[in-house]
Amino acid sequence: MVRLATYNVELTRRGPGLLLRDILSDDDPQIDAIAAIIARVAPDILLLTNFDYDLEGVALGAFADRLARAGIRYPHRFAARPNTGMATGRDMDGDGRRATPDDAQGYGAFAGQGGMALLSRLPVAQDSVRDFSGFLWADLPGARLPRVDGQPFPNAEVFAIQRLSTTGHWAVPVALPGGGRLTVLAFHASPPVFGGPHGRNRARNHDEVRFWTLLLDGALPMAPPDPPFVLMGDSNLDPLDGDGDHAAMRALLDHPALQDPRPRSDGGAAAASGPLNEGHAGDPALDTALWRQEAGPGNLRVDHVLPSAGLEVVDAGVFWPVPGTPAHALLGEGGVGASRHRLVWVDVRLPDG
Repeated sequence: MVRLATYNVELTRRGPGLLLRDILSDDDPQIDAIAAIIARVAPDILLLTNFDYDLEGVALGAFADRLARAGIRYPHRFAARPNTGMATGRDMDGDGRRATPDDAQGYGAFAGQGGMALLSRLPVAQDSVRDFSGFLWADLPGARLPRVDGQPFPNAEVFAIQRLSTTGHWAVPVALPGGGRLTVLAFHASPPVFGGPHGRNRARNHDEVRFWTLLLDGALPMAPPDPPFVLMGDSNLDPLDGDGDHAAMRALLDHPALQDPRPRSDGGAAAASGPLNEGHAGDPALDTALWRQEAGPGNLRVDHVLPSAGLEVVDAGVFWPVPGTPAHALLGEGGVGASRHRLVWVDVRLPDG
């Protein structure tokens, strides 16, 4: 059996090198809380989203060392350069300025801010990784490019270089103990809000989610993944509630090549009260993120672990303990000291046992 998990750790800082500084300080309550949660759930394969990237993987290595001190070791790691903060030299959002965070390939104040990383107890086949992060948005069939008066906004030149992925879309093979591979399909999509009055982020979020549907359908220039595989990450899109085009998320959850174990928690259900969650149609026990700000969307299900259809799901859950329990303290101050997101996990029994 293998435990698969994704966790938006919100380990992003305001400048390059600052995350490494905080990890090495051994005096950061957020990092301590995150390490304790990961050690408690003990995934075999863990996708981290919103984790600052550096070229040599120094921060990721330091974080793995921190996890080892918490009791869980990940000898195998993978992180590719994300699109976040990747400079373009152009006015990508049409606001008349250049070199702002919105003018990068993916929103970011510096190269690598808020990237992704895979930690694994099992070997990663690094030479066989497929990184789709350079795929152009305009090349996606039926792409919803923002338009004004029927023309791409801000101009066609922008979409000649604009990548689809805000952070990245990866296919990372992991070697299984009995032979064969499990491919991790990983991503972290743009939020469907912000991005100006032309609906740029809403459209991009829709298409980043839809990328996987098209890949699984064999409708892209890249070959679909061979099973077994698991799709993991942060879609920034609830299938029913909050902002965004929910149909894209529902289509992915319902795809015949995938199965949705519907991980749930008692803590999510307990946190459903309050005006921000009024009118929500989704089951709050399935929620994976807690947004408390006054104008926020409330609690949503945006973090997903979706095994391929042939895998046997043994168990699944969201690490969201109810208040008043010892485990709830691991979430940190106010229940969000570690992250506003919750770690989502799924246990699968692989074909080779």
